[in-house]
Amino acid sequence: MDAAAFGVLVRQHQSALRGFLRRLTRGDHALADDLAQETFLEAYRKRAQFRGDSAFAAWLYAIAWSRFLMMARQRKLEPLEDDNAGFVLPETASIAKLDLEKALACLRAPERAALTLCFALGMPHEEAAMALAMPLGTLKSHVARGREKLKTLLQDHAP
Repeated sequence: MDAAAFGVLVRQHQSALRGFLRRLTRGDHALADDLAQETFLEAYRKRAQFRGDSAFAAWLYAIAWSRFLMMARQRKLEPLEDDNAGFVLPETASIAKLDLEKALACLRAPERAALTLCFALGMPHEEAAMALAMPLGTLKSHVARGREKLKTLLQDHAP
């Protein structure tokens, strides 16, 4: 794949990738943009490793997820283990005033990632599991758990 073809792929995927990373970084636009740039640079360097076994987007999101996890570990942004201890309603906001982005920010990173890939980006569960390097059953658990938490957060927000 030459630089021009890769440029076309970047233009096709950059907006969605940045949105995915903004959700993971809980709305930190600058950090999300930095991670997106690192993702595209790494993808370009490793472009020969893309075999076409899966969709290019799944491969790209796998790199982005990996970049996010490395950054989160380095900065100790949030616990990355998968338990429900981190599910806490924000004290300063009433449930009725929470919007979807704020509610998503209350979820753990794997839940935010799974919901974003599967619902916001319309990625099939199989591709999302591949992108997040997790078994399909684990991804489905993150989706189900995340949906239930969102329901709880947004239950009073519905008209």
